[in-house]
Amino acid sequence: MNVRATATETAEAHADEAVNECVAALVARAREAQRAFEFSGQATLDTAAAACAWAIMEPARNRQLAERAVRDTSLGNIDDKIRKNWRKTLGLLRDLHGQKTCGVVANDPTKGIVEIARAVGVVAAVTPSTNPAATPANKIINALKCGNAIIVAPSPKGHSSCALLIDFIHAEFAKAGLNPALVQCLPAPVSKAATAALMRQADLVVATGSQSNVRMAYTSGTPAFGVGAGNVASIVERSADLHDTAHKIALSKTFDNATSCSSENSVVVEDAVYDAMLSALSRCAGVLLDATQKAQLQAVMWRDGKLSEHCTAKSAMEIARAAGLDDVASREPRFLMVEETGFGAEHPFSGEKLSPVLTIYRARDIADAADIVRRIYAYMGAGHSVGLHTARAALAVALGEQLPVARVIVNQAHCFATGGNFDNGLPFSLSMGCGTWGRNNFSGNLDFHHYLNVTRVAYPIAEEMPEVDALLGDYFRRVAR
Repeated sequence: MNVRATATETAEAHADEAVNECVAALVARAREAQRAFEFSGQATLDTAAAACAWAIMEPARNRQLAERAVRDTSLGNIDDKIRKNWRKTLGLLRDLHGQKTCGVVANDPTKGIVEIARAVGVVAAVTPSTNPAATPANKIINALKCGNAIIVAPSPKGHSSCALLIDFIHAEFAKAGLNPALVQCLPAPVSKAATAALMRQADLVVATGSQSNVRMAYTSGTPAFGVGAGNVASIVERSADLHDTAHKIALSKTFDNATSCSSENSVVVEDAVYDAMLSALSRCAGVLLDATQKAQLQAVMWRDGKLSEHCTAKSAMEIARAAGLDDVASREPRFLMVEETGFGAEHPFSGEKLSPVLTIYRARDIADAADIVRRIYAYMGAGHSVGLHTARAALAVALGEQLPVARVIVNQAHCFATGGNFDNGLPFSLSMGCGTWGRNNFSGNLDFHHYLNVTRVAYPIAEEMPEVDALLGDYFRRVAR
């Protein structure tokens, strides 16, 4: 008998048991609170959602959360996180305003169907370090609006930001007379074991972040919504307004140092406007690297095939200095650009970079551009979305019919538009489903509908049975009986 191995196994078993008991206690508190909350009426659900929204939107608290996020994760920048916390939450409130999420929500007398909105129970929310306040707030507001309790499993780096957010929520709950057990957080240090235990014990998992967490959610045995990998490409078609396009791409690529999965990682430019587009991007403070500089940047951005934390969500100037490109840094770039022709692991610039580094591809025409995007997504990012800058709006529908994407974003700054914006009709969300292309079970933006069950009452109606010829007559005429 290996005594040392047995002792280690025993210790690990005790540790696992302690984790399960800790999580079980959180879930039990959540269940007790949720049972009363679910049937408290729409006004109470709306109050809870509003309390959470104001907890992150109130300017002083918003700044505290943004400062804490940057301090503890070293990702992004404070001013952009403040804007993100405000705009994403305000947009979500707009989407939820007036929505009925309990009791009878639809009644169709012609079909004899009455629909009743029901809560799902206790939600496990897995959230990333890139948005340690905005993403938890989005999920908490949606969950509360639908009568659920929620327990957040933040990334270890994002724990303190999430815990501070929940402190602010509980302060608002105290004013409103709401039970703080409705919103909880796994205690630090957050471990994979604790996150896995929460997934198993909850009624629904909503997972945003690393693909390992998403896969864990899908294999937890609990119903789950998880999102696919980002690696967004945008196409610049020859009819595009290049000045406007460059401005929008620069805004999207640099916002919060490209922490968003919706920031462009590649831009595919038609040959007819390639040089003019590069010039337009340069006027937006993008700096194009030569082959030697590109090699230096690649060496520092990837170590053993993995993105280096020394570059992730850092400013372009910091990244340039880290790569030894002091002459580039002296030009105070907003973003760096590299030209690429290849795809896949041997061409890492074709993948997601989570930094203000933009890969540029040259395409012969729009068909070639679509093929380049398809090859990029065969490596990484399938299902997410594609951008299109053009004066020929009909091209967007053609791309939506051909490419493996859940969204086609037309003439917009991609990272703002994909998750909903005040100038498009997509739901405000920080979690974008990528469909079966991205190994997801949904292809829309995660919104309040995903936090609800619906009970349908079916009443009898007058029978209407169609004739066979009414349904198959066309087939019979075209093919033969």
